[in-house]
Amino acid sequence: MKHATLRQLKVFETAARHLSFSRAAEELHLTQPAVSTQIKLLQQHAGAPLFEHLGKKVYLTPAGTDLLRYSRAIIELFRQAGEAMAAQQGVSSGTLNVAVISAGDYFFPQLLMQFSRTLPGVKLNLGVFNREQLLQQLADNLTDLAVMVRPPREIDTVHEAFAPHPYVIVARPDHPLARRRRIPMAQLLQERWLTRERGSDTWNSMEDGLGAHLPKLQIAMEIRSTETIKQAVIAGMGISFLSAHTIARELERGQLAVLDVAGFPVMLKWYVVHLRQKVLAPVAVAFKSFLLQRGAELIEQVAGQAGAERQSRRSTRRR
Repeated sequence: MKHATLRQLKVFETAARHLSFSRAAEELHLTQPAVSTQIKLLQQHAGAPLFEHLGKKVYLTPAGTDLLRYSRAIIELFRQAGEAMAAQQGVSSGTLNVAVISAGDYFFPQLLMQFSRTLPGVKLNLGVFNREQLLQQLADNLTDLAVMVRPPREIDTVHEAFAPHPYVIVARPDHPLARRRRIPMAQLLQERWLTRERGSDTWNSMEDGLGAHLPKLQIAMEIRSTETIKQAVIAGMGISFLSAHTIARELERGQLAVLDVAGFPVMLKWYVVHLRQKVLAPVAVAFKSFLLQRGAELIEQVAGQAGAERQSRRSTRRR
């Protein structure tokens, strides 16, 4: 392996992550033959095949699985070395890799935009994932920081809360319960529910919020997309338990209504998370500090803007 190059390791890691040479070529802006050539050279250095093709699918060989672990460690060390050199000139450059749970997709880009204004030389990489994918990003050391509702127990991490995260129950604005106040949870057991899939952050939050009532719900559908759930509720197919941070636009447009349910909203927290053993680059340290200091304020501003627009529209209609 002494003649293998960092470029070959990066190409191999990308192909192994996607289990696809064509998708690796797209990400790296290379041709597929160029990817194949780099991997062929690396296999010659390794003295063993790294991939095997079964039908149309690509799999890692045992040698490939071992080399992937070392490749990621080597690539990460090079990244840290680059960040350390950049740190000598202050936090004015570098790459920030952030992964966020899907519910954060509705406000997180605005937080990144605010951060980038203070450090315009920083390159930002944002990934949006469901909980299972996000935990895999952390475990494989593919992200500097992760933002989620519930820090993992199965991975050794450092996690700090930086903002409140309310959950509410929503329905169509013309739903009979939308005009009721202090609705008892028992009454909602008669309704059709549209929920996120079991194991998702939203489902786990629903377990916290509904407790013993959860097994009694009449679940019409489990849906893997918050957007699809919102459209189904708007269509009158049922009610749902959702993050308040995912519905601002629909409330603004008068497409959804938050039900006034006793004991709601359920207040959880947003956490910024990283592996305990990870050496954070200066830009990641700066962004973590930014979230802890300003995250709650900025999220509230995003939600407040939607609320103000909604109230303005209501006032205009009254006139």
